[in-house]
Amino acid sequence: MAEKFVSASDVARVAGVSRSAVSRTFTEGASVAPKTRARVMKAAEELGYRVNLLARTLHKERSDLVGLVGANLSNPYISAQVDALTAALYDNGLQCMLLNLARAQDDIENALAKLLEYRVRTVVLLSGAVPDTLMRLAAANGTRLVLINRPLPENIGLVDQIEADSAAGGALAARRLLAAGCSNVAVVLSESRTSAKLARAEAFIAVMEQHHVPITQWSQGRNTYETGIEAARGLLAKPGIDGIFGVTDEIALGVMNTARHELGLSVPNDVSVIGFDDAPISDWSSHQLTTIRQSLSSLTSATLKAITGPANAPCSHHFIPVSLVERRSVRSVEPPHSDAGGA
Repeated sequence: MAEKFVSASDVARVAGVSRSAVSRTFTEGASVAPKTRARVMKAAEELGYRVNLLARTLHKERSDLVGLVGANLSNPYISAQVDALTAALYDNGLQCMLLNLARAQDDIENALAKLLEYRVRTVVLLSGAVPDTLMRLAAANGTRLVLINRPLPENIGLVDQIEADSAAGGALAARRLLAAGCSNVAVVLSESRTSAKLARAEAFIAVMEQHHVPITQWSQGRNTYETGIEAARGLLAKPGIDGIFGVTDEIALGVMNTARHELGLSVPNDVSVIGFDDAPISDWSSHQLTTIRQSLSSLTSATLKAITGPANAPCSHHFIPVSLVERRSVRSVEPPHSDAGGA
């Protein structure tokens, strides 16, 4: 049989004090006599009492709870985001509640409504395809929003935006493949075309078109490793393509590993592969994926700044720069040869 939940009233009864005395004892900075505090703490220890943080939230001007919402939490980069952000929240005395939309797609509004019932101070929408209706519901409840790599719908309340320079990253990926001598390339993205991923692909395509390089677009499936597998099978079944840009590391890893282990191709000698994100898994010795980095530490820092700022602070827009991370999945840039001597 389950043990009875121990309430503040139970502690007050055993300690022989008022319930308000128990509340003051567990409220930082509140005034309570030393003898009363000692009696309350002794009773609390005997009963195994723990403060009900959710109940305390109702009496605070601002909650210590932050809602994290995402739809593709198995993505290696988003998993790393969640890990870094939850650690940063804990270090700043905040806690998080996680809403996984992969299990609530048929009832998103109800799922978010349940999250908002906990009076979260902020809802952070992680990278991924989260519907605008969800954002509007949070705004209607007066909850501040932080959008990561997502466009801003009009008139939805207090919103902080944090986004990587996706277009610059797509162009950087294209220039790196050009420098490797690639002359027939492909870009792989999923059917769930978020604005950030589209910006990466479009910038990549624009650079290739400027250099008159043939380009194939693969746009099927979800934003997963499996999409990279299918893309590799479809694009590399016949010789020709010598460079592939996956708009996420997860997709690029699916392409690279399938090319190597199923199709028997050499990466990067037969085909160069470049990703986008710089997820921790991309640096594994078995992968060593060349990629475009959107700094996880910069993203986490900007998100934390938005969460911990004043509730009525003006809306902010943080732009995260990107950079090329050289590993071993793209051919080296060969310097031009010159004759040492003359005839």
